[in-house]
Parts: sequence; C-alpha cells; structure tokens
Amino acid sequence: MQKIELEIVALSHSITQSNSYAVILGEVGGSRRLPIVIGGFEAQAIAVALENMHPSRPLTHDLMKNFMTSFDIALQEVYICDLQEGIFYSKLVCFTANDTIEIDSRTSDALALAVRFGCPIYVYENILDQAGVASEQIQGEAAQPIETSTTKKENDLASLTLSELNDLLNEVLEQEDYIKAIDIRDEIAKRNAPKK
Repeated sequence: MQKIELEIVALSHSITQSNSYAVILGEVGGSRRLPIVIGGFEAQAIAVALENMHPSRPLTHDLMKNFMTSFDIALQEVYICDLQEGIFYSKLVCFTANDTIEIDSRTSDALALAVRFGCPIYVYENILDQAGVASEQIQGEAAQPIETSTTKKENDLASLTLSELNDLLNEVLEQEDYIKAIDIRDEIAKRNAPKK
C-alpha cells in the first residue's frame, strides 16, 4: 500500500465532540485533510511541542523521547495504518544501530512523538481516501484553532496590562496549562512587536 506524507496544519477545539480537540493533518503537496479527534491532554502535548515550549518538568511524551534518546533509539517515522469504526491506529517505526521495529501506538501519542523527533508522518492512501476531506470542507473544525482564542478570551487578555499578562503567564505555566499559556504568550508578543 502506498503511504502519503502528512503534516500537522491545525489543532482546534472539536465541533463534533465536546471537551475534545481535533488535530488536522494535511497532505504534503496536496489538498486533502485528515481530521482526527483527540483528548485534551494529547492536544496539549502536541501544542507544547509545536510551540517549542519547555515545561519545567517533562511531560510524558518528553520523558518518552528522553528515554529513547538515552538508549540510542530514533523515531524514524510514524504512520497511520488502520481505521476501524472511526478509530485511527498508528505505528511508530523505531530505529537502533542493530534493528528497526514497529510499535503499536495511539495516533495522538504517535503525533506528539513525531513533533518532538521531527520525523515524518504518513497515512496509507486508502485511509486518506476513506476519511480525508478536501481542505474547503474542514473550515468548521479549523475555525477555532487552539493558538487563536475566541473573541471573549482575546478581549479578556486585551484588558490586562503587560505586567498582569506576565504574572498570569507564570501562573498558568505553574499549573501546566500550556494551551492557555500559548494564548497569553501570543498576546504578550503582539504587544511587544515593533510598530510599523
């Protein structure tokens, strides 16, 4: 079966399931998108890596990467290998000096590790044909990306002083709420950007 390379194009609140998120994978060099519903913790793990944030303590996926790196195990690629009853199944392709092995993984965990290792993400073409959609069809899912707050949240942050924003950022980082930290960091960066 042919594998198609994907990249993470968006991380958003899911409109189909409450208290869930959707990671939107886009076909490299193509227009199809593959939306996958994931949990909040997994969304946070992906967002932290995408935003190059460094928590004070390693998250589970950071620990896994540190463990693999310590034992000279490289993550060569991840691929989505199956879709059954709406659930995606993935494999990690790990490489050592002596062997290459495939390990079963939840897709959300595989994606969180792929971002940390900077390795490619693939899907079998038949799965993309079955569950993929044209990029125009997915606008509803991607309309509320995690890194872009809702208008109310933006207004709340906009009403705070820069000092209050920095205090709030430190507070949410201590609580390990990295998704909220991204919003605050973006507001601080917007204020510190040179005026044109």
